[in-house]
Amino acid sequence: MEKKQKSANAEKQRRYRQRQKELGHKHVRGYVSKEAMSCYDDIREKTKWTDNEVLSNALRITYAAYKCGQIKLLNEWLKDHNR
Repeated sequence: MEKKQKSANAEKQRRYRQRQKELGHKHVRGYVSKEAMSCYDDIREKTKWTDNEVLSNALRITYAAYKCGQIKLLNEWLKDHNR
Protein backbone atom coordinates (compact mmCIF):
# COMPACT_ATOMS: atom_id res chain seq x y z
CA MET A 1 0.00 0.00 0.00
CA GLU A 2 2.80 2.45 0.94
CA LYS A 3 4.63 1.83 -2.35
CA LYS A 4 1.38 2.43 -4.24
CA GLN A 5 0.91 5.76 -2.39
CA LYS A 6 4.48 6.85 -3.17
CA SER A 7 4.06 6.13 -6.87
CA ALA A 8 0.71 7.97 -6.91
CA ASN A 9 2.35 11.05 -5.35
CA ALA A 10 5.23 10.89 -7.80
CA GLU A 11 2.75 10.69 -10.67
CA LYS A 12 0.84 13.74 -9.37
CA GLN A 13 4.09 15.70 -9.12
CA ARG A 14 5.09 14.66 -12.64
CA ARG A 15 1.72 15.78 -14.04
CA TYR A 16 1.95 19.09 -12.16
CA ARG A 17 5.46 19.78 -13.53
CA GLN A 18 4.28 18.88 -17.02
CA ARG A 19 1.31 21.31 -16.79
CA GLN A 20 3.64 24.07 -15.62
CA LYS A 21 5.97 23.42 -18.57
CA GLU A 22 3.03 23.53 -20.96
CA LEU A 23 2.08 26.92 -19.52
CA GLY A 24 5.61 28.11 -20.27
CA HIS A 25 6.72 28.24 -16.64
CA LYS A 26 10.28 27.29 -15.71
CA HIS A 27 11.31 25.78 -12.40
CA VAL A 28 14.12 27.79 -10.77
CA ARG A 29 15.73 27.04 -7.45
CA GLY A 30 18.89 27.65 -5.48
CA TYR A 31 20.34 28.53 -2.11
CA VAL A 32 20.02 31.99 -0.58
CA SER A 33 22.06 33.78 2.07
CA LYS A 34 20.71 34.69 5.50
CA GLU A 35 20.51 38.32 4.39
CA ALA A 36 18.52 37.38 1.30
CA MET A 37 16.20 35.20 3.39
CA SER A 38 15.59 38.16 5.70
CA CYS A 39 14.66 40.31 2.69
CA TYR A 40 12.45 37.52 1.39
CA ASP A 41 10.60 37.31 4.72
CA ASP A 42 10.10 41.10 4.73
CA ILE A 43 8.70 41.01 1.19
CA ARG A 44 6.34 38.11 1.97
CA GLU A 45 5.12 39.82 5.13
CA LYS A 46 4.50 43.21 3.52
CA THR A 47 3.09 42.10 0.16
CA LYS A 48 1.38 38.79 1.06
CA TRP A 49 2.85 37.38 -2.18
CA THR A 50 3.26 33.64 -2.71
CA ASP A 51 6.69 32.10 -3.23
CA ASN A 52 6.12 32.10 -6.97
CA GLU A 53 5.05 35.75 -7.02
CA VAL A 54 8.08 36.83 -4.97
CA LEU A 55 10.49 35.07 -7.32
CA SER A 56 8.75 36.20 -10.48
CA ASN A 57 8.47 39.83 -9.38
CA ALA A 58 12.04 39.91 -8.04
CA LEU A 59 13.34 38.74 -11.40
CA ARG A 60 11.19 41.26 -13.26
CA ILE A 61 12.26 44.15 -11.01
CA THR A 62 15.92 43.18 -11.29
CA TYR A 63 15.63 42.98 -15.07
CA ALA A 64 13.95 46.40 -15.20
CA ALA A 65 16.75 47.87 -13.07
CA TYR A 66 19.32 46.26 -15.39
CA LYS A 67 17.64 47.68 -18.51
CA CYS A 68 17.52 51.15 -16.91
CA GLY A 69 21.15 51.00 -15.76
CA GLN A 70 20.20 50.99 -12.09
CA ILE A 71 21.79 47.73 -10.87
CA LYS A 72 24.71 49.61 -9.26
CA LEU A 73 22.22 51.85 -7.44
CA LEU A 74 20.33 48.82 -6.12
CA ASN A 75 23.53 47.12 -4.95
CA GLU A 76 24.69 50.29 -3.18
CA TRP A 77 21.33 50.59 -1.41
CA LEU A 78 21.58 46.98 -0.25
CA LYS A 79 25.11 47.55 1.08
CA ASP A 80 24.18 50.85 2.77
CA HIS A 81 21.24 49.21 4.53
CA ASN A 82 23.12 46.05 5.48
CA ARG A 83 20.87 43.86 3.34
